[in-house]
Amino acid sequence: MLRELGRLQTFDGAPLTSIATRLASVDARDGRAVAATADVDPNYRLGDQFHVQPDTRLEACFSADEPVRMTRQEVAVARSHIEAWKVIATGQHDYVLVLEDDVWFTPRAAETIERGWRAALERCREEGGPRLLYLSYEDAGDTAERADPCDALFRPVRGLWFLSGYVLSREGAAALLRAMPVTGPVDMWMNYRFQELGALALSSPAILQRRDCASDNCYSVLPYLARAGIVDAGAGPMPPERTSAGPVLAWTAGGDREGLAMALSMLGLRVRVFDGDEKSLSSDELADLTLQFDALVDVPLMSTAFAATIGRPNVKFIMEAGTAHRDGLDTGSLPVSKFVVLDGCGPEGKTWKPLCTLLDLPIPPEVFPEGAARSARLFRDDRKGGDWSDDEPSPVKRTHLDGSPWVLPLDSGWQPRIPVERSLNFTGDLLIRASMKTATTSFTGLVETFPGNLASFAKEGITSNEEGTHLLIEKDKKGEKSYRSGAFASARSFEYGRFEAEIRAARGAGLVTGFFLHRSAPRQEIDVEFPGNDPGVMIVNVYFNPGDEGMAMAYGYRGAPCRIDLGFDATAEFHHYVIDWRPGMIAWSVDGKVLHERVSWDPTPIPHLPMRLHANLWASSSTDLAGRVNERSLPARAVFRNVSVWE
Repeated sequence: MLRELGRLQTFDGAPLTSIATRLASVDARDGRAVAATADVDPNYRLGDQFHVQPDTRLEACFSADEPVRMTRQEVAVARSHIEAWKVIATGQHDYVLVLEDDVWFTPRAAETIERGWRAALERCREEGGPRLLYLSYEDAGDTAERADPCDALFRPVRGLWFLSGYVLSREGAAALLRAMPVTGPVDMWMNYRFQELGALALSSPAILQRRDCASDNCYSVLPYLARAGIVDAGAGPMPPERTSAGPVLAWTAGGDREGLAMALSMLGLRVRVFDGDEKSLSSDELADLTLQFDALVDVPLMSTAFAATIGRPNVKFIMEAGTAHRDGLDTGSLPVSKFVVLDGCGPEGKTWKPLCTLLDLPIPPEVFPEGAARSARLFRDDRKGGDWSDDEPSPVKRTHLDGSPWVLPLDSGWQPRIPVERSLNFTGDLLIRASMKTATTSFTGLVETFPGNLASFAKEGITSNEEGTHLLIEKDKKGEKSYRSGAFASARSFEYGRFEAEIRAARGAGLVTGFFLHRSAPRQEIDVEFPGNDPGVMIVNVYFNPGDEGMAMAYGYRGAPCRIDLGFDATAEFHHYVIDWRPGMIAWSVDGKVLHERVSWDPTPIPHLPMRLHANLWASSSTDLAGRVNERSLPARAVFRNVSVWE
């Protein structure tokens, strides 16, 4: 910014740096700074997005009253601008140019700004000068309403994004402060202030946001844009590279929640948690474990193993307060550069800084997590237990896995296993039993799509009759996407349970019939999918992202899929499919027989947060999944009946 400001001069030849003041922004990683205040209301409606940038695709999928909650980053941006307004309103300057820290001046910026400023002074002579002048903005999808245009500027009615560079008068700043709270993202909210401030904007922006540096902002509207098919980033963001921090040995103070383990996982470490009844590890056993896992939490060590580990150059040690003498470990010999005691794990970022300083990692924008309940058995390694059949070739085949901190590495030797032939006993309360022959309040039709889907889900894609609920996919000549299909989801979320349906899958290359559990923020998913080009196969998959409820962790491209040979054509007739999801375990059954089972770190942690039950029929953009769409097989349909959910 100093370099950029040095390129321009004031009217008397001094660099702009001579009249610039740096105002520290509000940090989204500081939980107290972005907590609820009278300045910002984080809850807004999707109709506010429609006001700035109307889009028929978004409006077809969602009501204007659809509630949206700002991300922590959006709250921090709004609070940063508000702090600038407070300085301006109480300051000595009639006008102040506010710049965000990722801008650059266009080649003819000085001339453009000079011409626009003189035009603004002339136009607002009776009012004593302009109150708000946009020098930087983005036209909202070329939908901005421009009134009273001239060569230099125009009066915006609505439709401008960004607050990268704007001139604000002292009176204008006071007016914005009176209009608070800021409701929704601040650049959106400003569109509602245009009339009362008599806002003006340059005919063409003289200041732009830099494209050569990544933004770490996180936009609350993006999930809605993706579901409406307006943005499509493929099949989801690629997981981050496994961090080089580690090995890390950590001990906690116990308790019902496992915040430290969750925090280490969110930092990109592959984490294993131990229970108190496991045997102490030798030096060799510890060395073998650290080849697969970056962080071992509550790891029981022989005293000789602990002493030997201290001498390893890259090992770091973490202890929560109150555990310094746990298991007789002598922490007095640990160097300060390799050891930290955390005073407490909890919200508002209390322990991110010492933890990230020790590991030399950037502090995440999310608040420090409370963590999963200990009863969820998250991050345990339960692969050694259970009864597995080795007498016959497994019908379960591993395919490509995501390379991420939340999937075991390829060199771990992980292979899917088939349990001994049995049925799982299940005791629980019946929550939903729907024949699906008629509409039910337990499930709602979806009008949306998702990245990687060549079809849009529409009401016309769902019908019901005596056979069940039909999802129909067909060509769509009028829509934004090539195909139209159907999908439905449960009206509520479930935390563990047994999920059943009788399904006749759709046949056709490129088509996928899905029956699955899913959630966002963080993204977690348990899948059953039927590729239409291989009707004798069922694909099961798990996506896991760490974090507490509401944390924007949404990585995953492939997940951890396996292909299962069913021994029959899933598109020919109905069969009974079950997802049995329990703390630390998932089992997939077909016609009463368990075909595949996973425990924690087999090869992912088991999802632990509430999810909705979904069913859909879609066209995949990935030819690896189900082949290329063969339009001669359209229209095609999948049918669902007798859907049950047990607590």
